[in-house]
Amino acid sequence: MTSHASKSLAILDDYVGIAAKHFGHIESLKVDSFPETLNPAKHDDFEALVKRLEPYEIISSMRERTPFPAELQKRLPNLKLLLNSNVRNASIDMRYAAERGIVVAGTKGDRPKDKKALEALDELPPPAGHSTVIQLAWAQLLALCSRIAPDDYALKHDPTAWQSALMVPIAGKTLAILGLGKLGIGMAKVGALAFGMEVIAWSENLTQEKADAAAEGAGLAKGAFKAVSKEELFRQADVLSVHYVLSPRSRGIVGAQELGWMKKSAILGNTSRGPLVDEAALIDALREGRIKGACLDVFWEEPLPEDSPWRSTNSWSKGEVVLSPHMGYANEGTMNRWYQEQAENVERWMRGEEVLNIMS
Repeated sequence: MTSHASKSLAILDDYVGIAAKHFGHIESLKVDSFPETLNPAKHDDFEALVKRLEPYEIISSMRERTPFPAELQKRLPNLKLLLNSNVRNASIDMRYAAERGIVVAGTKGDRPKDKKALEALDELPPPAGHSTVIQLAWAQLLALCSRIAPDDYALKHDPTAWQSALMVPIAGKTLAILGLGKLGIGMAKVGALAFGMEVIAWSENLTQEKADAAAEGAGLAKGAFKAVSKEELFRQADVLSVHYVLSPRSRGIVGAQELGWMKKSAILGNTSRGPLVDEAALIDALREGRIKGACLDVFWEEPLPEDSPWRSTNSWSKGEVVLSPHMGYANEGTMNRWYQEQAENVERWMRGEEVLNIMS
């Protein structure tokens, strides 16, 4: 590791091609980029991924776009340094990586303090305490309720198009938050302050005391967030926004029963993780018009396959659907900062120094 001999780096899943410029200045580093995602859960993709990555000592990954289970790591004998975006990634088998001596290093995505690093970024990451996930969640919800997508399309494609349906007002409605963590609180704060919405929340261990602390921590009055039961959350929701952490226990936490509790006029939004919601149950609810609509930024398989039913919702859904390709975190400032941090860790590793933000 102290040698200055040439090393090789594979950049995975850099869909918009911004990573390479951050590694280009590193001497004795051969860099290759593979923007097309391969899914190791599929046999053919697994073998193709092994063939693709076998030669590389360093791999740059972007979040969970490509999982690294033990089975994949076993087939990569040259892998020494796995660079992850963010400081958490449930799709990497950390136990096996530790056994193999593979260093897994994360990134924080915060605004750099170093002047040179700061000047190298054209756009800064959001300030601490803010997230573009909330920006995206509200953009989707407002687009659906304000008919932005269908009206924009109609005006651009039909010379006679004008008002053909009505907006849905959300002011004063009930905003239900599934998972009152940092992102759930951020979503709730906007709803309460900007639209005067009544905020209710549920998670497995949420109490009213914790909900009160969350509200006061967000600068709102005690009681601004009301802790309710899971069934009450779904039954009372006009808008239900999912902000839960995905785990084996939470997978499918929104299923057929929960969707059946919802009002026919309710909207479901998910900017967290696709598998939190039972895909088949949601498709059935939309196909039958049992909920008004859905706003989705995350899916059960990403990128969406060509034959995914979500690519043809206009042909089968009675509910209104707004989709985006997992854009909640994919902002210019954060993404470039993550790659900047990864490049710094590559330089440290090649010099034989300890890398930053080691994951375990």
